[in-house]
Amino acid sequence: MKKIFLFLVAGLLTVSCSEDSTGDVSRVTYYPELTLIGDEVIYVQKGGSFTDPGITATEGGVDIPYTTTVSGDFRGGTTVDTNVVDIYRIIYSAVNQDGFSGAVARTVIVYENSDLTTSIAGLYKSTVVRNGVSSAQYTNMEYVLVWRNTDGTYGMSDGIGGYYAIGRAYGVDYAAGPVTITANDIPTNNFAPIPSFGVGAFGGVAVMSGLTANPSANTLSYTTTWDAGFTFVVTMTKVVL
Repeated sequence: MKKIFLFLVAGLLTVSCSEDSTGDVSRVTYYPELTLIGDEVIYVQKGGSFTDPGITATEGGVDIPYTTTVSGDFRGGTTVDTNVVDIYRIIYSAVNQDGFSGAVARTVIVYENSDLTTSIAGLYKSTVVRNGVSSAQYTNMEYVLVWRNTDGTYGMSDGIGGYYAIGRAYGVDYAAGPVTITANDIPTNNFAPIPSFGVGAFGGVAVMSGLTANPSANTLSYTTTWDAGFTFVVTMTKVVL
């Protein structure tokens, strides 16, 4: 249990030539204690159900109210929508009676599954080689999302496989996209030319080519060339949940 002591020491008071002294006054304030109920990361297949397990929030062992905010990493949601593929961040926060705050987070991943024959949607781990160089830092990075749009095209959350957003831990602002993919015929890897996209907060122009779905290996692979002078060779392995 976290607590902090606040001290108030009164000065000497002089009244009518007599001197009185107050005693030292001390008070204990307890920081908010926030504990997740359930898992820190929850996976929900698109169209499934999700009920937020919530948290316990206490101050000195007494329940206190808390607030909840939600944000989707890639598609801008402010609630967990199980019909919209995204990585949702739920932040729970509370403030104690003395104004000290606390917060705890949960991640909800809404994903779409596929067979890489009739669809390329899925939740993927990504391994990236940049300009011929890679390392463990850029291997099996979690996660890159691919989802089917209502018009039949696909969206990809990061067209360089999470190299900066995940591997460098710069965050979602450095994901490359949005990437829009049109599949003419997935079994023959016939994809329409993919429109160029930027590399997050860095900007510039990136072009994806050679997109290949391999259902036997459960992978999507491609090469992205960025006009900043970098080429990313990406292999994404679909996660089976």
